[in-house]
Amino acid sequence: MRQAIAMMAKAPVAGEVKTRLCPPLSLRDAAALYHCFLLDSIAKISQIDTATSVLSYAPATAQPVFETLAPGWTLLPQQGCDLGARMADCFAQLFARGYTGVLLTGSDLPTLPAEVFHQALDLLNTPETDVVLGPSEDGGYYLIGLRTLYPAVFDDMIWSTPQVFADTVRRAERLGLSVALLPRWYDIDTPADLIRLRDTVTQDATGSLRHTRYFFAAHPNIGRDHA
Repeated sequence: MRQAIAMMAKAPVAGEVKTRLCPPLSLRDAAALYHCFLLDSIAKISQIDTATSVLSYAPATAQPVFETLAPGWTLLPQQGCDLGARMADCFAQLFARGYTGVLLTGSDLPTLPAEVFHQALDLLNTPETDVVLGPSEDGGYYLIGLRTLYPAVFDDMIWSTPQVFADTVRRAERLGLSVALLPRWYDIDTPADLIRLRDTVTQDATGSLRHTRYFFAAHPNIGRDHA
């Protein structure tokens, strides 16, 4: 299979990213932390040599930013009126380019092990699997993998609710699709997630969280006054 891993990302601009972490973070610090997420995630995905690395980015004017952040990656501007439309468009563009298996993931999962991407690619390479899903602890999903675009999986979904994962599984089953599940994981959306992340990076011995670790080292009190 010709496979791709696409990461959806926004330009790390203050006031535009990770605003749910404010407070305890300032808007500027939230953008700086998200910038670290991008760097760590790009480094991790770049090491997976069995799939093409793709950035689905927003806004469209941010192409120079992502050319610098992710040299050598395929860059696709996000297009669509809502998250589902943008996700479906990313799949459609990559399938049109000849990819026969595509993983789509988020950019606020710095602790997600690279092994999960390898597992997802292997599952997507299994003919018995139509959809690969990585459930999030908040009821959504952090990764979806497809070999064919099924628009009904994305159309008219109410996003950012605890029912997104369950609704997606139900939609897939109604279409007669076989769903394979990855381990549950968490993204960084709330102050509680921030504290969890702080504790994780201080124990990281792999080096995969290098930039995120630097952020917390430079801001030693973040999260501690709000624990």
